[in-house]
Amino acid sequence: MSRVTLGAMSGRYLRPSEADLAPDDGLRVDLAAAYRLADMHGYNEGIFNHLTVLNARRDAFFVQPFGMHWSEVTAGSLLEVDAEGRVVGGDGEVERSTFCIHLPIHRAHPHARCVFHTHMPFASTLMRLADPQLLAIGQTELQFQRMVAYDEAYTGLVYDLDAGARLASLFAPATRVLMLANHGVIVIGDSVAETYDRLYYLEQACRAQVYALWTGRALREIPTAVIERTLAQMSDPPLYYGRPASALHFDALKRVLARRNPGFDRIDG
Repeated sequence: MSRVTLGAMSGRYLRPSEADLAPDDGLRVDLAAAYRLADMHGYNEGIFNHLTVLNARRDAFFVQPFGMHWSEVTAGSLLEVDAEGRVVGGDGEVERSTFCIHLPIHRAHPHARCVFHTHMPFASTLMRLADPQLLAIGQTELQFQRMVAYDEAYTGLVYDLDAGARLASLFAPATRVLMLANHGVIVIGDSVAETYDRLYYLEQACRAQVYALWTGRALREIPTAVIERTLAQMSDPPLYYGRPASALHFDALKRVLARRNPGFDRIDG
């Protein structure tokens, strides 16, 4: 079996009791929350698209059973899928492109503990354009200027590992977002909180750009010196209570989710 290694996951959980969860159960809770949040934010497309996180041993990943709506996902319903594509935990089937997209990226990039693939509306809209570049025309967009790569060649459904390996090869060391021609996006990160935070702000940035383009008016460009200064500021983000803002954001989103759609953290099914 191929073993995938990554750095440790960090961050506090939603409630004090969750600190007592086994490592895999904590990962399951966060991933289930990400699924339900993505549904709440409108990032999924029916029962398709997929979010994965490597287990504590880093030799298999968790994913939703195909056919389950994202609003229904619980920590206990997630499947555990090994490096051969076998379901080694949970009940259900894995959608074919899930394995073919996610495994090569998890394998190739040690920092990709999480791999989120969505067809979220505004990012997907940009990828329908002949020039899909996410422009540096706003503060939200700036954070992505050095972490986005573009797949310029749509080749059909990703139904074999070679196609997934091609996508994995497009991630440079600094890449955290891959924009897929005529398709959607792949976002990677070290933790569920970091990856969901990145997915959230990517869609915010894409939405702002689509709206700006919609007006048909000239875009207000940011001077290069200001872009460079802002990127330098963003390269060393402050900690709050000793934690990154992405962890605080995800905790806040889980509190909202617990009120609106409770039960995501159920471990027993």
